[in-house]
Amino acid sequence: MLPSTLWILLMGFFGGQLARRLGAPPLLGMILIGILTGPQIGNVISAEVLDAADGLRTMAVTIILMKAGLGLDREKLKRQGSVALRLGVLPALCETLVVGAVALFLFDFDVPTALLLGCILAAESPAVIVPGMLRLKSLGWGVDKGITDAILTGSALSDVLLLLLFSLLLGFLSQEGGGLNLGDITISPLQLLPLEIFLRIGLGLGVGYLAARLLVSLSVKQNWTQKSVQDVLIGAGLALFLTIFDQVLPIYSGYLAVMSLGFFLVQFDAPLGRRLRGGFDALWTVAEIFLFVLLGATLQLEVLGDVLLPGLALLALGLLVGRSLGWYLSTLGSDWTWKERVFLLPGNMAKATVQAAVGAIPLAQGLAGGEEILALAVLSILVTAPLGAWSTQQFAPLLLEKGVIDPTQVGAVGQLRFLAAVDTFPMAERVLTKAADLARRSDGEVLILHVSDRPDEEELTHLREVIQRRLLDIRHEVCICPGVVPETIVEMARSQAVSDIIIGQPRHRPWDNLLNDSISQTVLETSPIPVILVKPEEVTGSETG
Repeated sequence: MLPSTLWILLMGFFGGQLARRLGAPPLLGMILIGILTGPQIGNVISAEVLDAADGLRTMAVTIILMKAGLGLDREKLKRQGSVALRLGVLPALCETLVVGAVALFLFDFDVPTALLLGCILAAESPAVIVPGMLRLKSLGWGVDKGITDAILTGSALSDVLLLLLFSLLLGFLSQEGGGLNLGDITISPLQLLPLEIFLRIGLGLGVGYLAARLLVSLSVKQNWTQKSVQDVLIGAGLALFLTIFDQVLPIYSGYLAVMSLGFFLVQFDAPLGRRLRGGFDALWTVAEIFLFVLLGATLQLEVLGDVLLPGLALLALGLLVGRSLGWYLSTLGSDWTWKERVFLLPGNMAKATVQAAVGAIPLAQGLAGGEEILALAVLSILVTAPLGAWSTQQFAPLLLEKGVIDPTQVGAVGQLRFLAAVDTFPMAERVLTKAADLARRSDGEVLILHVSDRPDEEELTHLREVIQRRLLDIRHEVCICPGVVPETIVEMARSQAVSDIIIGQPRHRPWDNLLNDSISQTVLETSPIPVILVKPEEVTGSETG
């Protein structure tokens, strides 16, 4: 298994990066790597790893749902609550009905089988939609109206609904769904459906709430964890348990429980939520590769030929007619503009995770039309997953408004960069020490700026020695340029988009300020970027303005 794991991680990573550099979504490159290394072509992935694909896929989906919950904004959800609820029901049902109706004619399915296919194809992919929406949140697109939060919540609810309908129809077709007998009264599966839906949704929210309380108690109140990595370990284990236990006791929605666990954690303890958000960002980097490479490795390409053209027509009608009607009905009476409503087409079209998980079940149970259903599930992944991932990021700037980013709801974007403004006097070493400390804590970079019209070579040599000694393990860049010192520092900070300016505060006698302002005071007063003043008498002391 070890060589296969290395193949998946390394080839999947470079395949994703190659796709990104070519302007395509990384997941497309990962899927193609899976196809090339899978049993149908390269056959370099061991059977043991392929047998464990379902478990690995469950772990990846759990991680991405936890990320989604940690990124939800309660205030925005309150504002768009009814829209999010309708997005969780109407688009899924409309697409299911349209796909089912078209399948009756194109594939000659009976009604239950056609609806079963509709449930599979109408499901949305959390593995594609969640990271896409979280990225838009981190960039500020649609955040003022809570559009990304409404899409995230609606996507989770619609998958819960469709998986319930799928299990009901599957039981009916396999003659396992006999209903419930209460004396002389028999309640059919169809009559039980509303109760089962409310039960799974309600218990899913309740279980997530209790799990969040438990995690806060263990990590914060009882101090069972001392490091962020321990918080992430306990959080990931608890989330995975909720997902797995759903399969043992299917009375609640495990997906919804995991998502609500992340949401309630942020409400109960925001610092803990922030630490977990960073940890799950790192976990997703690995989980994403496994998810999409194994997806490509398990695709059955040979069954696509016979259903290609009618399948494309089926997908197009389901999206453009069924889902578009559902999106229109979901946003009636809201404050969304027509552009924001149009964004729902690329924002919610991606299909991958659910189709990969349940697409082969009808064939495995010997149902009529199982091969066609599997082929259509595969086709929906190959078409909509890369197209949805690409179009979401491309059309967001055209259709959504950019708002103010809430740093408590998103992970850190990019790498922090600090500007250390130094002279060649002893104070420079203290400034560099402070800059190095901040960079190590945040895994950031340092831009060292020395402003001088006529730099002294001997002093610059000494400065470079200090820089090499203090910032040996930190990425840094040295810039020496002429100009008016305060103005040059502020202008350089703006042009390089640094997060903070670090500058030394010289020791002054009380009457010195009567004659002239210090450089540090001028920078502090004129800079729109936060300034950290390092005092002469203490290396770590600072004031921020």
